[in-house]
This record gives sequence, structure tokens and C-alpha cells, in this order.
Amino acid sequence: MQRSFIAKNPSVLIFLACLALFTLAVTVLSEGFGVGLVSTSFVKTLGKTLCLCLIAVAMDLIWGFTGILSLGHFAFFGLGGYMIGMWLMYERTRLIVVEALSQTEIPPTPSEVVDAIGNQIFGVVGSSEFPMIWAFADSLVLQLALVVLVPGLLALVFGWLAFRSRVTGVYLSILTQAMTLALALYLFQNDSGLRGNNGLSGLQNLPGVTASQDLVSVWFLWASAGALGLGYALAAWAVSGKFGSVVRGIRDNEARVRFLGYSVETYKLVIFVLTACLAAIAGALYYPQAGIINPAEMAPIASVYLAVWVAIGGRGRLYGAVIGAAFVSLLSTWFTGGQAPDIPLGFYTIKWVDWWLVLLGLSFVAVTLFAPKGMGGLIDLWTRRKSPDRHGLDLGPDEGALREQEASK
Repeated sequence: MQRSFIAKNPSVLIFLACLALFTLAVTVLSEGFGVGLVSTSFVKTLGKTLCLCLIAVAMDLIWGFTGILSLGHFAFFGLGGYMIGMWLMYERTRLIVVEALSQTEIPPTPSEVVDAIGNQIFGVVGSSEFPMIWAFADSLVLQLALVVLVPGLLALVFGWLAFRSRVTGVYLSILTQAMTLALALYLFQNDSGLRGNNGLSGLQNLPGVTASQDLVSVWFLWASAGALGLGYALAAWAVSGKFGSVVRGIRDNEARVRFLGYSVETYKLVIFVLTACLAAIAGALYYPQAGIINPAEMAPIASVYLAVWVAIGGRGRLYGAVIGAAFVSLLSTWFTGGQAPDIPLGFYTIKWVDWWLVLLGLSFVAVTLFAPKGMGGLIDLWTRRKSPDRHGLDLGPDEGALREQEASK
């Protein structure tokens, strides 16, 4: 009898249970629904951290399991934020404009309302007309669809061109980074249609919702936790069966997988598009909690940080990606938020706000050299799991092929 997915992957159920308990605990301790021991600002920090954990899962899927070091996934993250941010800003501005114009003696025409909304949104860049990319900004359903469709289409086109050309290794990483840089530079222009360097702001104010930020922050925490749980389960399912075996084979020996008759480019493209969509969903939940998005969020260095999180947590382990992203994100908030005490040395005072990035870089180097399994390796030790010993006879012609004892397990 064939076992179910959960039976073969009990770690998924454990992760979902821990995530549910964490979300429940924060809710009970929050100011919105609980006793008030956890501040609203920290609830937002935790909600944003869960979104970063989701994009880390996507990064681990593309890098840890498929072997593609993408330095452009924060571009998809930012695009997801822009898509939902357009609706949030449009609808919030529309409500303000309608209320203001309703106090006039002559009711405004629909075109006057639209012109007033455009002037409010784009006046900061010297315009009042809606660009074509705002055509569906008045529809929440369509903008939610664009959260996935726009980054997914970009990933599909870029991935098809890159993988068809069989670009691999560091060259592919450079291409993904160039894509991110080109998109960021384009969005910095005022005529990009997304307010240039000003970006989209006021996203924390949900249109038509009169509830306080105490409640809204908890709602977003629930949504972020739900998205992380579903994304984690989807990623675990994708790498658990035959599909997962093929992508691991591509990571370990792409030429051999191609020789066996598999369409390597198709598998790469599916993973690339899937992870781009996961990153976009994470961004769509992150920026309403952050309240603002601008092109600086898509800087190539952000995708480098993402790779560092996954490496510190443990590449090739989905739970390692979550641990790494959560640990580094919360630690970064503590160090850069001025909460970490300065260390006076007499001749010099160490201020962690200035030294945090140095510490992060040193941590990445230390993990790469001395703990390649990352923090996730500690869980392996705790559960007493280890790689199978290569004893017995070779079952293949090459050195390092599957061994007799390993095959019998």
C-alpha cells in the first residue's frame, strides 16, 4: 500500500504544527486580540519575517535542490509588492477624493474623479494621467491575479531564453542579477508609471477598513503564516517524488540527467517560474505590512542577502531556509534597530548599526567553511539522522555510484 505524502514526510506536519502554535501564541499575546504583551510593531516584524521565510523557501527550492544560484528573486518579490500596492494606493486615494468632492455643490463626474485620483497619486512626479500599467488598479481581483501573473510571465520569458541557451553556473547568476538591476533602474525613472524613487506609500492603510492597526497587523500575521505553510507544503511535495529526484539529479550532474532523456530545460523552467510566483506572493504580503515599497527594495544586494540566509540556515533543507531567514531577519532587526548595546573599547566604540553587515558577511564565510550544512545541520544531529555510509559493492560503473548497502535500505 502506497503511503501518503504526509506519512513519507512527517517533517512537513511538524513544521505546520509549529507554525500554527507560533501564530496562536503571538495572537494571544498581541495587543489586537490578546493580553498586549507583544506590541503591534513587533507583530508586524514577525509577519514580515514569515514573508521572508517564504521567499527563502523559494530560494532553497531553486538553489538548494536544483542548483541554480538565482540572484534575481527579490525582483519577483518586489513586483508582487508593486502589484498589490497599486490597488491599495488607488483605492485609498479614491475614497479620499470621493469624500472630498462629495462636499461640493455640484456632484463630480466620473472623469473628474479619475483625474483627481491621478493628480493625487502622480502629482509628486509632475503628472496626473494614469499609465497603461494602472489599467486594472481599480479591481482587487485582477490585481491579485497580476501578483502571480506578472512575475510568473517575467520568469517564464527570462528562464526560457536563459535555459534554452544552456547558460549555467556563475554566468546564469550574473544574468539574474543583471535582470534585477535593469528592472530596478527602470523603476527609478519617473516615467516608469510607478512614481519612480518615491515608490508607493501608505500601503498599511487598508481601504474601507476602519479597524485599528492592532487588529490589521494580526490579520496580516495570519495571512503570512498561511502563505508560508502552504508554500512550504507545496515545495516539500515538489521535491518528494520523481520530480524532486530529477531536479536533484540536475543539481548533482546535469549532463547525466540530460543523457537519460529528461528535458532538463523544462524542469529548470518549471522550478524557476514556481519559485518566482512564491516570491511574488511573499512580497504581496510583506509590503502592506512595511507600508511602503520603492525600487531600492529590488537592489541586487537584496538577492545576495537572500542567498546568505539560505546558506546560514542550511541549503537543501526547506526547514533550514526558514530557520536561516527568521534568525538573520530578527537578528538584523535587533542590531540595526539600536537595541543591541554598543561595546566601548576605549580607543573605539563598536556600534552594531555600522558593523552588522560585516558580522553577517563573516557569518556567511564561517558557515561556508566550517558548517556547510548550516543551522539546519543541528536538527540533523538532534534527530540523529546522517547520510548513508557508502559500504558494499558499487551498483554502477562509476566511482561513487549507488552502493549495495544503501540500495537495500
